[in-house]
Amino acid sequence: MVSAPYAKSTRFPFLPGLLLLALAACAPVGPTYHLPVTAAVARPSAQWDFLGAGAASATTPDQPLPADWWRLYDDPRLDALIARALAANTDLRVADANLRRAMALLGESEARRQVQGGLSAQTGWTQRSAEQVLSHTQPAEKGTYDMDASVSYDLDLFGGLRRGIEAAHADSEAARAARDLARVNIVAQTARAYADICNLGYEADVLTRLIAAQQEVADLTRKSAAHGRAAPLDEDRHQVLVDTARAKMPGLLAGQKAALFRLAALLGQTPAEADMSLLQCHAPLVLRAPMPVGDGRALLARRPDIRLTERQLAADTARIGVATAALYPDISLGASLGSTGLTDDLLSPLTNRFSIGPSIHWTLNRNAARARIAATRAGADADLARFDGAVLAALRDVESALATYAGDLDREAALRAASADATRAAGRLDRLRRGGRVGGIVAVEAERDAIAAQEALAANAADLSHDQIALFLALGGGWQG
Repeated sequence: MVSAPYAKSTRFPFLPGLLLLALAACAPVGPTYHLPVTAAVARPSAQWDFLGAGAASATTPDQPLPADWWRLYDDPRLDALIARALAANTDLRVADANLRRAMALLGESEARRQVQGGLSAQTGWTQRSAEQVLSHTQPAEKGTYDMDASVSYDLDLFGGLRRGIEAAHADSEAARAARDLARVNIVAQTARAYADICNLGYEADVLTRLIAAQQEVADLTRKSAAHGRAAPLDEDRHQVLVDTARAKMPGLLAGQKAALFRLAALLGQTPAEADMSLLQCHAPLVLRAPMPVGDGRALLARRPDIRLTERQLAADTARIGVATAALYPDISLGASLGSTGLTDDLLSPLTNRFSIGPSIHWTLNRNAARARIAATRAGADADLARFDGAVLAALRDVESALATYAGDLDREAALRAASADATRAAGRLDRLRRGGRVGGIVAVEAERDAIAAQEALAANAADLSHDQIALFLALGGGWQG
C-alpha cells in the first residue's frame, strides 16, 4: 500500500528538489547589519565624561539628564506651555504622520511574505466575426464566462523580501527617531521663547529704573546749571544718557512681543490667539538645581539624531541585500482553479481547469542589478559618514555649550561682584548725602551706577537662560514619553 505523502511526491516530482533548494538557500544574500567597528560612536574617547563639565560649576556630570528637563526650572506655566506645544505643534503633526506612513509601509513589506491570492470572474454575450474564422456564415451568438481563483507564495530563497522587511523596519525606527528629534527641538524652542518673554520683561523693568535714575541726575544737573554750579555741557551730557537709555526700551518690548508670537506659532496658534497675559512675566527663569549632564555614553544613546542616522544606515545596508537578490532567480509556488467556457456548460468537466507548480523568474542580463548594488553600497557608505558626522556634531555641541555656559557663569560672578560693590557704594553715599557731607548729584549718580550694574546682570541672566536651553538641546532630552 502506498502512503498518501509518497503518492503526492510521485505525482509532483519537482517538489522534493524544490524543498531541498529552499533548505539550501535559506540564508538571505547581502551583508547582515551590525554597528561598524570603525564608527565614531565606538571610539573610547566618545564615551567619557565631557571635558567642560568640570569647568561649568553649575553642572553635575555624575547625574543623568532627566527626560523632562524643563521641570528643573520649577515653573508650572512653562510646564503647561510645553505640554500644549507637544499636543498641537504642526511640525510634530508632520512627524507623527511620517511615522504612521513608515509603519504602514512596513506592514506592506511584511504582507509580501504572506500567501497571495486573488479571485476574478467575468461573463458576456459574444459573437465572433465570420471572416475571423474564414467563414461566410455568421457564427451564432453565445454566452461565455471565465472564473479563476489563484494562490501563490514567494519562497524568497535568497532573502530579497526578508531584507526588504529589514529595511522597512529600520525606516520605521528612523521615522520614530525623526519624531523624537522634532519633540526635542519643539521643547527647546518653547522654553527659549518663554524665557525670552520673561527675561526681556525683567530687563525692561531694570531699564525703567535706570531711565528714572538717569532723569533724576539730569534734572539735578539742570538745576545746578541754572544756579551756576554746573556747566551747561554737563546738563547736555546727562540728557544724552537719558535719551540713550530710553532708546533701548522699544527694542526690548518689540523683542518680547516677537517671542510671544514665536511661542504662539509653536502652540499652533495665530498671532491673534496669543496669550497676551504672558507679557506680564518679568522674572527670569532660574534653575533650582545644578544641571545634570551625564557622560558621552549616555548622550550618544539618547540623541535622536544619532539614532536617526544609525537606523538609516541599517535600512540602506538591508537594501544591499534586496538589490543583491535580484541577481538570483525568484521562485514561487502557485496554484489556480478556474472554469472557462460557454455559460451553457457552466462548471462542467469540459470547462473546469486547474494548475499547480512553481514559477521561476530570472533576469539574465544582470548589469542593471549590479549597478543597483553599487549604488546602494555607495548610499550605505554615505549613511555611515552621516552617522559619524552626527556623533561628532553631538559631542561638539555639548562641549561648545558647556564652554559658553561656563564663560557666562564666570561673567555672572564678576557682574554680581560689581553690582554688590556699586550697591554698597550707593548706600554709603546716600548716608553721606543725608548727613550733608556730599551733594545730591553724587549720591544719585551712585544709585544710577548701581542700577546700571543690575542692568548688565539682567542681560547676562538672559544669556544664561539661552546657554542652559542650548545645553539641554545639545544633550538631546525631552523626547521621551
